[in-house]
Amino acid sequence: MQYRRTLAGTTISAIGLGAMPLSIEHRPDEKRAVSTIHAALDAGVTLIDTADSYHWHAGEAGHNELLVARALARYGADTSHILVATKGGRGRPGDGSWTVTATPAHLKRAAEASLKRLGAEAIGLYQLHKPDPAVPWAESVGALRELLDTGTIRAAGISNVTTDQIREAHAILGDGLVSVQNQYSPAVRDSEPQLRLSTQLGLAFLPWSPLGGISRSSLEGPSGPKPAHTAFHRIAAERGVSPQQIALAWLLTRSPAVIPVPGASRPASIQDSAKAVELDLTEAERTQLEHPLTN
Repeated sequence: MQYRRTLAGTTISAIGLGAMPLSIEHRPDEKRAVSTIHAALDAGVTLIDTADSYHWHAGEAGHNELLVARALARYGADTSHILVATKGGRGRPGDGSWTVTATPAHLKRAAEASLKRLGAEAIGLYQLHKPDPAVPWAESVGALRELLDTGTIRAAGISNVTTDQIREAHAILGDGLVSVQNQYSPAVRDSEPQLRLSTQLGLAFLPWSPLGGISRSSLEGPSGPKPAHTAFHRIAAERGVSPQQIALAWLLTRSPAVIPVPGASRPASIQDSAKAVELDLTEAERTQLEHPLTN
């Protein structure tokens, strides 16, 4: 198993932390949230994924970014090697819905605000959260080009995109484009073409909601549907590990470009996820997992 990955010119952990559950609905109190981030760092995680829209109520945009910044400041050890990846282009009015605004003016303002909240000299990785159907794609991506040129961000990424959008962004940003973040999991594999293209172009591929079909989404809350018993669960029982670890280990075998960012709201969750890098799946196990959502 490859324990490390490369992203934004930096060698990082093969498993990141998706910080969204620490700020949205059903979020933990700040003490537990900070402890969760510290547990990730203790486990060797060096990538934290956040966004300005990761919050619950109206009027608290940037809640998650501020939380991440406070947790890093309180860690008590060097965190200069930690890559914080944030996103802009989405909003949350406070009623549970999500909006999309990816005009160049908005993205540039959002990036400046994120930079201030994170307290860094530049944003390590800034990702366009979702294409805006009201804005030409080239214009939105052009804003990332400007942010790179001004030094506001060190590297750019795109999220929730098609293969054509990846190609167009790559043509505009060149080496400045380093990552693609799409939904991809045992249950949702629609982004196989985007994963293949990202691998071909040398871009990191960050699956969001990487435990789909294995664990409930953080947006579903305690009442969400329970996952079915699958090949992932069966192999996990045989190995004496969690199904989540098997799912993350499987994702890492899909391509050397894959860097899963599982969410966590408790220290134990990210500590368990981080152990996935220690698992080497056999060829027989990988064959079973090709059809993971059957008994």
